[in-house]
Amino acid sequence: MTFRLAVQARPPLAFVPPTLNPLLLKALPAALPWWLRLATPLADCRTEHVERLVALYRDFQAGKARFLLAFRHPTTYDPFAMGYLLSQAVPRKAREQGVQLNGPVHAHFLYDRGIPLWAGRAVGWLLPRVGGISIQRGRFDRLGLRTARELFAFGSLPIAAAPEGGTNAHSEIVGPLEPGVAQLGFWCAEDLAAAGRPEAVYIVPVGIRYSYIDAPWAALERLLDTLEADVGCKPAPKGDRYERLLAVGEQLLAQMESFYSRFYRRHLPSPAPGEPAAGFDERLTRLLEAALQVAEEFFDLSAKGNLIDRCRRIEQAGFERIFREDLKDGGPGLSPTERGLADRLAEETDLRMWHMRLVENFVAVNGNYVRSKPTAERFAETALIALRTVQSLKGDNPFEAFNLGKQRVHLTVAAPLSVRERLAAYQSSRQGARREVARLTGDLQAALEAMIDQVPGQTPL
Repeated sequence: MTFRLAVQARPPLAFVPPTLNPLLLKALPAALPWWLRLATPLADCRTEHVERLVALYRDFQAGKARFLLAFRHPTTYDPFAMGYLLSQAVPRKAREQGVQLNGPVHAHFLYDRGIPLWAGRAVGWLLPRVGGISIQRGRFDRLGLRTARELFAFGSLPIAAAPEGGTNAHSEIVGPLEPGVAQLGFWCAEDLAAAGRPEAVYIVPVGIRYSYIDAPWAALERLLDTLEADVGCKPAPKGDRYERLLAVGEQLLAQMESFYSRFYRRHLPSPAPGEPAAGFDERLTRLLEAALQVAEEFFDLSAKGNLIDRCRRIEQAGFERIFREDLKDGGPGLSPTERGLADRLAEETDLRMWHMRLVENFVAVNGNYVRSKPTAERFAETALIALRTVQSLKGDNPFEAFNLGKQRVHLTVAAPLSVRERLAAYQSSRQGARREVARLTGDLQAALEAMIDQVPGQTPL
C-alpha cells in the first residue's frame, strides 16, 4: 500500500505551550514499563552514574542548582529511554542512597514542532501535557526559546534537550551539535545573576547507546533479502553479510547518481565497468550535495553552513509555503482558485523537501562505519538507514520499523558541565559570548563522544 500524507496548505504552525498535567505525570512511572514493551523493542534498560542525577535533583529541589539534560539522540526510542532514566532509575537510586526527593522526578523537554505532523494527534496532545516545549527548527523561534529560557531559570522542573537537533540513527557517531543548548545555559546563568539568585547552572551530558540482547542474524538475513530485491541486486552468496550490504549500498548509490544526473542535470557519473571508482564516501558526499542543491534552487536558498544547517533552512522554507500566514483564521479573502493554488504549491513544496529528507537520512553515513568495527549493531543501523530510504522511494511508510529483535539501552550520566563559572568570559564581549558558546558546545560534544566506548556487550559479525 502506498504511503502518502495528504499535503494541503494550512495555517501557520502555532507555538504549543507546555501545560503540565499532574495526573499524567503521576501515572507515568507506572505506565512506562508497559509503554516500553508495547511501543519499543527495548527489553532491558541499564544505567551508569545515576547518583549524579540524584545529587542534582536534590540540589535543584533545595534551590541550589539548575540543570539541563543534554542527551544523545540516535533513535526515536530515546524519549522512552530518558523517561525510564528519570521516572525509574533516579528514584530507585535515591532510595538506595537514602535521599528524599519530591515527586515527580521529571523534566521539561524541547521537541520539534513538526513531530505531531507525522506522529499523529495523540502524540501532539500528549507532548505539552507531559512538559514538552515546541520549537520550530530552522528559524529563530522567539516564543519557544523564550519559554525554554524562562523554565530553565525559574521553572519547577529541570529541562532536557537533544543538542544534535534530530536523530542520526547511529549509536556510535555523535552528530554535530547545535549551539542552542549552550546558549540556553548562559541565558539561565544571566537570568539568575540578574535576579540575585545564587544557584549553580549545569549542562549534564547523557549518553544513550543501544545493543541487541541476542544477535539478530536471522532477521538481518531477511532484511538483506528485502533490500536486495528492492534495489535489484543480483542474489549474492549467503553468509558474507558485509559484502551483501556493500553491494546494496553500491547499487542504491548508482541508481541515485543516475537519477540526479539524468533528471536534474547534476554531474554524478557512475563508474563504468572496469574503470577505477571514486570512494564510496566521496560519491555519497557528491550525491548529498546534489540533492541539497536541487532543493535549495527551488526555494532560492544559498548553500551556507554544514549539511544539517542547510537541511534546517530548507525545512523552514518549505514550512513557510505549506503553513502560511495568509491562511490564519481560515484564509479570509482567498477565492477557491487561490486556495487551490495554495494547495498545489504545498504539494510541490512537499515533493521538493523530499530531497532534503534524503540528505537527513544519510548525513552520518560513511563507508568505514561497519568495516572499522563490524558488529551486528553497526550493521543493523546501516541496513535500516538503507531500508528507510528504499521505503521512501517506493512510497511506503518510512516510519514503519523493521523489527530485528529485542534491544538493550545503556544510559550513562556524565559529569555535569558548569556554566556559571564561564559567565564572566561570556559577558565580556560579543566575541567572548560566541567563543564561550562554542567552547561549551565543544566540551559537551567531547563528553558525549567519550561515553560511546564505555558501553560493552556488542556482538561481532
